[in-house]
Amino acid sequence: MITEQWGARWIRGLAVGVIAVAAVAAVAGCDAPPPPEPAPRPTAAARADRPTQPTQPTQPMQPMQPMQPTAEPCPDGGVRLVEMDGNAAMGLRVADFRLVNCGAQPYVLEGYPQLSLRDDRNGPVEVAVEHGAAGITTGVPDIEEAPGQVTLAPGQAASFAIVWRNLVTDSSVPATTARSVEVEPRPGAPRLSLRLSAPLDLGNTGKLGLGPWRPVVR
Repeated sequence: MITEQWGARWIRGLAVGVIAVAAVAAVAGCDAPPPPEPAPRPTAAARADRPTQPTQPTQPMQPMQPMQPTAEPCPDGGVRLVEMDGNAAMGLRVADFRLVNCGAQPYVLEGYPQLSLRDDRNGPVEVAVEHGAAGITTGVPDIEEAPGQVTLAPGQAASFAIVWRNLVTDSSVPATTARSVEVEPRPGAPRLSLRLSAPLDLGNTGKLGLGPWRPVVR
C-alpha cells in the first residue's frame, strides 16, 4: 500500500516537472529577439553620389594629307612635246604642237622640225610633208611664216603648226589616219613620240603642210 502511494506521487512529480520545463522553454522562446532585417540596398540617388572614374579624352582625328601630284620626268633631250588645241572647218584641218624646254640649259631651234606620222599599229603613214601651206590652202600665217632661229631658256616654249585637208579624191585609194607623231626638234636631237588625243584624219590626199618653229609669247 505504501509502495503504491509512493509510486503514484513519483509519477505526479515527474509530470509536474515536465510541464514546468515546457513552460520555461515557451517563455524563453517568447523572449528571444527576432532575427535582424537585411541591410537596405543603395538607392539610385546613392549610387549617383559615388565618384565616377574619369574618362580618357579622345584623340582628335588627323586630317588626311592631300596626295602630291608627281611631276612628269623631263625627256633625255631636255624638251617635252605637247599637243595643243586644233581647228577644223569645211574639211580643212589645223593642229598646233608646243615644245617646252624642261631642262636646265638653253635650247636652240632653227627652221622646221622633222615630222613623221604613225598609224594605230605604230606603222609609218605615207604622207608628203611640205614646208608651208602651198597646194593645201592660203591665209594661214603660222604656216606661211618665214623660218628663223628660236632660243628657249629653261621653262620657255616654241610651237609649230601643221595643216591638211580631210578629202577623199580617189575612191581606189584608202583614207589614212595618223594616231601619233614623231618629231625631231633639231638635227641630231632625240626624236619625241606623242600619242594624239585628236588623230589626224588625212583622207587620201597624201599631203601635209608644216610651219616653222615660232616662240611662244606669254
